[in-house]
Amino acid sequence: MIPAPDPAFAAEVRAAIDGKTKPPGSLGRIETLAERLALLLGTVEPRLGTCSLTIFAADHGIVARGVSKWPQAITAQMALNFLAGGAAANAFAGALGVSLRVVDAGIAAPPDHPGLIDRRMGAGTADSASGPAMSAETRDAALAAGRALALEDPADALAFGEMGIGNTAAAALLAAKLLDLPVEELAGPGAGLDAEGLARKRAILAEAAARTGPLTASEALAEYGGFEIAMMTGALLGAAEARKPALLDGFIAGAAALAAERVAPGAARAFVHAHRSAEPGHAAILAALDADPLLDLGMRLGEGTGALLAWPLVKSAAAMLREMASFEAAGVSGPS
Repeated sequence: MIPAPDPAFAAEVRAAIDGKTKPPGSLGRIETLAERLALLLGTVEPRLGTCSLTIFAADHGIVARGVSKWPQAITAQMALNFLAGGAAANAFAGALGVSLRVVDAGIAAPPDHPGLIDRRMGAGTADSASGPAMSAETRDAALAAGRALALEDPADALAFGEMGIGNTAAAALLAAKLLDLPVEELAGPGAGLDAEGLARKRAILAEAAARTGPLTASEALAEYGGFEIAMMTGALLGAAEARKPALLDGFIAGAAALAAERVAPGAARAFVHAHRSAEPGHAAILAALDADPLLDLGMRLGEGTGALLAWPLVKSAAAMLREMASFEAAGVSGPS
């Protein structure tokens, strides 16, 4: 989707970074991030002034099997909490000047609130342990809705998060099919399962994964994805199409990113992996995408919280390349 950078322009970007008033490489991974942003935006003076967070919320039929310690009703309750400004994502977004919107991708019993964006694909997915989570037509509709939401967003950088009881189960199944790994290796405690609960979750997911053989990314999204994961995948494809940095959260967003890159190779050049989730499956996804997250804070909340915390780094990296003087412009002697 996004072609490999032109070697001549890549050399120009690298020279611009090395020519700033600092020892080469002294800003570490901020320099790598600045280079990535310049190549994505096609300029040695990247300007990133605004960021938005879109939280996709949906429910999962597989929850009825006991893959989560939390009741499904929490998805709707947390969506309302986001809209009331009471979640961690709200606190971080407010502190960082990031706009926030909440999308109903398929909440089982959505709250009645004028701020909730209705892109419903249904009242939660079907139970993916017994059959496809959604039809191919619904998957395509979710992808299209996510793409449209990204393309209509005026922000310079787009952060994505999710809410959905049971969605670590869906992400583990999706990743297992895309990576050809046992789902038991990828499934973690999610929202706090104890050892007994995790063993039960892994057994249920192993049963679900055994239901199908090898799958393409599109097929895996329909068989095992959540409405919010499919919609986020579409949004990531939209961000890549618009050549805007897409700030990714943790495990759930990582599964969507992996699907997006498999659907449209090259899309991942727009992705900024914000943090390393404590969920075990995230490491395998990051390795498959050759991604090194900016932060490692032991977080596993979701909601886009990790993506938000990376925004100051992304904004600062662009500002460094755009505003920092070169040795020549500043009249400072360069290295001998």
